[in-house]
Amino acid sequence: MRAVTFSRFGGPEVLEVSNLTEREPRPGEVKIRVAAATVNPTDIGFRSGRQSALLTGLQPPYIPGMELAGVVDAVGPGVTDWKPGDRAMAIVVPRRSEGGAMAESVVVPAASVARVPEGTSLEAAATLPMNGLTVRLALDLLALKAGATLAVTGAAGAVGGYAVQLGVADGLHVIAVAAPKDEALLKKLGAETVVPRGDDAALHIRRIVPAGVDGLIDAAVIGAPILPAVRDGGGLAAVRGFEGETERGITIHQVRVADYVQNQAALDRLGHLVAQGKLTLRVAETFPPERAAEAHRRLEAGGVRGRLVIVF
Repeated sequence: MRAVTFSRFGGPEVLEVSNLTEREPRPGEVKIRVAAATVNPTDIGFRSGRQSALLTGLQPPYIPGMELAGVVDAVGPGVTDWKPGDRAMAIVVPRRSEGGAMAESVVVPAASVARVPEGTSLEAAATLPMNGLTVRLALDLLALKAGATLAVTGAAGAVGGYAVQLGVADGLHVIAVAAPKDEALLKKLGAETVVPRGDDAALHIRRIVPAGVDGLIDAAVIGAPILPAVRDGGGLAAVRGFEGETERGITIHQVRVADYVQNQAALDRLGHLVAQGKLTLRVAETFPPERAAEAHRRLEAGGVRGRLVIVF
C-alpha cells in the first residue's frame, strides 16, 4: 500500500510516499480502504519532532494523520456492526507501530469507527472525527447548561467552527472571536455575536457579557491573556495546552482528544448532526499523497478556512 511517511524529523521536505505492507484486522478491529485523510496541526508537531518523546519504542517510517474516511475492506473476529463495502470514518492515534491515517489501508478498533453521514462525500467526512471529537470533549468538560454563554477564539478555523455549531446545538449563546472578514461565515454557523480578535478580545467580550462568559474554548491557543473574558468560577477548555496561571477560580480543562478516540457513540452523534444540517464540513483543498509536503506548507502558513485533505 502507499502511505505518506517520514523517517527523520524536519520540515515538510521530509515527507515521502512509501510502499508498505498492509495488515489484517485482529479481533475487534476494522480494516478501512482509505479514500481521504486530513492534515492537522498535530501532524506538523509529529513531523517536526516536537512529539519525539512520545515515540519511545517506535521505529520509522512514521505515518502521520489522525482522521480518515473510506470503505470497510475487512473486519476482525467479533465485529458484527460492519461489513465490507460500508462507508466509514474513523479517528486514529498515529503514535503506534502501524502509524496513522495517511495510508491506503488503515486498521483501527471498531470503537473508533462511525458511519459516513448520508449525502456526505468521503473527502468531507474525513474532516469530522478529530476536530469534531475535540470540540465534543471540550464541551463535555465545560459542562455548560443550555442558556449559558460560550466564547470561542479562533472561531473561523477548523476547531473553532465546530465549537460554534456544537455550542449552538447544545443550546448555548455563542460569542465568536475572529477576524472581521469572517463575520458573515460565523453568523451563518450560528454565532450570536462576533468580536474582533486581537489584544482587546477579552474587553470586547466583557462589553457584551459584563460578568464574563460561563465557558470559553480557546481554539486560537491564546492562553492566559484571554482569561479576563471568563466569569469568576467559569471554565476554559485548552485544546493544545495552557501556559501560565489561572485566576478567579477559573477551571482550566486540558482537552486531549485521545481520551475520546474510542468514543464511538460521540462520533456517531456528530455524524447525525451533519446529516441534520447542524454541523458543517469544510474542505478547503485536496492533494494527492505525492503533494503532502505542499499541504503541510499551506497549513503552516496559516489562514486556511476549512480542511486540507490528502486523497488516495
